[in-house]
Order: sequence, then structure tokens, then C-alpha cells
Amino acid sequence: MALGKWIGGFLGFMSGGPIGALAGIILGGLFDTMLDSVNTPETQGTFDGQSGFESQTYSRQQARQGQRNSFLFSMLVLASYVIKADGRVMHSEMELVRNVLRQNFGEAARQQGNEILNRLFDEQKRVGASRFRQTVIECCQQMARDMDYSHRLQLLNFLVLIAQADGRVDPAEVTAMKECAQWMQMSVDEVDSMLGLGKDDLESAYRVLGVSPNATDDELKKAYRRLALEHHPDKVAALGDDVRKAAERKFQEINAAKERIWKARGL
Repeated sequence: MALGKWIGGFLGFMSGGPIGALAGIILGGLFDTMLDSVNTPETQGTFDGQSGFESQTYSRQQARQGQRNSFLFSMLVLASYVIKADGRVMHSEMELVRNVLRQNFGEAARQQGNEILNRLFDEQKRVGASRFRQTVIECCQQMARDMDYSHRLQLLNFLVLIAQADGRVDPAEVTAMKECAQWMQMSVDEVDSMLGLGKDDLESAYRVLGVSPNATDDELKKAYRRLALEHHPDKVAALGDDVRKAAERKFQEINAAKERIWKARGL
């Protein structure tokens, strides 16, 4: 199946930097075709038969598609690093990843995402773990420069979902996710917070809010306001309805953790 159906069209910041270089290796001729599509008369300013307003609208659509494609490819790059963190890729792990892709992005994503991941594993084997790790670091640094913080948060969320898919998170996977967070100029506490989502105990609820059980009520409220602002689904709306729906589920779990603490404290 052609890889352009799920990750296709305009590539956004993937057209340059380490992510663009890696995309060129992984997607091959398809990547060149997608870059050529950016340089057609239809994608540059006003052209015959199209008004300035229509051209601006088209450019906005290009930008949104570029953001989405950059996000999806970046997610697979980071997933390939986290999955291989324990030194192996098991069939059962890949099946779980395929399920996560299908549940969040659809059947095309399951098939094409799986193929891209396998190509990323092949590239890691070709260049060696140390060199591939350096490539991931450079890609994360590019993400830190060019992606909104809320988009990087959602990347971490998908990594956590993948790591949790088998009901157990390997310590090596946690370490890898925290490395990715640091390389993207994020706090490692974001990973700990996300690992507490979906659990119904009070300790996990405090973990989600990133505060100690000894925190004051004011500190709790401040922590919740920060989370609510950073994780609001509207922040990732430009990445597509599927990404937004995943963000909505995460936002609901954050609110559930907040309500659990509020109830325990009588707030």
C-alpha cells in the first residue's frame, strides 16, 4: 500500500532538518514526490483561476496538513526509539502498536504506520543504535524548535499509550520516554504525569497533577489550571479530529484525577 495515503501531501517542517533527512531515507521516492508537489503553481501565491482569498485558504490548508504530517512522522520516529529501548522488538509489541494506531487513526494508519516503523527499525539496524539515538536527539531538538508545546505533549501521550498497550511499562521504555521529553525541552515529570492517567487511586491522581499529597489546596488548583491550559484539546485541533479526540480523552482523565482529589479533600 502506498505510504502517501496517511502521511502525504505537504510535509511542513519535515522538508528540512534532521526529520526531513530521515523522512527522505524512510519514505524514499515518495518523499521527493511530496516535496515536488509543494512547488507547483497551485501552491505558490495567486495563480490563474484562483483569487487571493482562495490562495490564502489553500495555503492555510497546506500549513495544517504539513503540521499533521510532521506530527505523525515524528510520532513514529519516537515510537521506534521507545519500542526498541529494551533492545528487541517483539511481534506481540508490534501488534499492540498496530492496535493503538488503528484505534486512534484508523485502518490506513495501522498498515502504513506499521510499514514505516519497520523501515525505521531497519534504519536503526543499518546505522547502529548509537548513531540512530543521535538522529533521534537531533529530531527531538527540531521538534522543540518548530512544534508547539501542546503538540509535543500529545506526542508524549501517544508514546505512553504505546508503552502501556501490553499492560506493563518496561523501565527501559520509561527511561527512553523521559529522554525524548528532555530532548524536546520538556520536563520528565510530564511522562510521570501521563503514566498516572486512567488509574483510579488517589496516589495516581496526585501524580497526574504533578504535586505531592502534602500540597496545599492553592498549589493543587494552580497545578490543575496549568494542566488544563496545556492539555486543552483545542490546542491540537489543527492536527486533525483523530488527534483532537485522543487529546479529549486525556483531558477527561485529567479532570477525573482532579475530581478524585477534590472529593478526598472536600473541596
